[in-house]
Amino acid sequence: MNKTALLGIAVCLWTAAAGAQEQQYMLLSREAEQDVELTADPNTPFWTNCPPVFIRHSILGAPATNLHAEIRSRWTQENLYFLFIAQYETLNLRTNANTESETHRLWLHDCMEVYVGVDPEHPNLYRGFQMSPLGEFLDLNIDSTRPRPGYGDEHLWDSGMKVKARIDEKAKIWYGEMQIPMKSINLPLPRPGIEVSVNFCRQDGRQSRTFMAWQPTGEWTPHRPEKFGTLRLVDGGNAGP
Repeated sequence: MNKTALLGIAVCLWTAAAGAQEQQYMLLSREAEQDVELTADPNTPFWTNCPPVFIRHSILGAPATNLHAEIRSRWTQENLYFLFIAQYETLNLRTNANTESETHRLWLHDCMEVYVGVDPEHPNLYRGFQMSPLGEFLDLNIDSTRPRPGYGDEHLWDSGMKVKARIDEKAKIWYGEMQIPMKSINLPLPRPGIEVSVNFCRQDGRQSRTFMAWQPTGEWTPHRPEKFGTLRLVDGGNAGP
């Protein structure tokens, strides 16, 4: 094999590796034609051909072999959407779930968590959005420089978020869908190419809690924005309407 061919192979391998590295830290959110009613159903046309990312590690960084979660995203001019597909072994749920108003400290039971940066010049400022397998929800206006973020008055902020959840007990999977107003994350004029910092976490279990993250922070806390990955708004591509 001549040097030119070897060089071409090397370039292809480097490009593939760079693309894989980018995908590891980036979720692509595909544009949708219009807003939809939430279904928490990954098989609807709305969620067709949306590239996912996966939560496969403890928040401390070790691989988690028994519990994985898949995340997809879409966006419109008005809202940002997330879909969660979460395997489980047993569920740790509240017996008095309230799905009409937010549940403070929702993270003490099973939930999925989303963190979205709102100020590139001040990465310590971001929004937190959480939902449970029962459809409980919580939104937070966070400053990670404050002591114990989330335990103060952050929950008094109201994003206008909506959620939908359902549990498939036979398959041991719970599904969740979020609709987050763009104005609540400081994106009044969204367009393809815009990027924001994000991270996704999962709380699971009872006594021996499982705390997982898409981008592990290396500490038993999600509030390390310097560890966040990236969400990029892109056009609809071959995704559903």
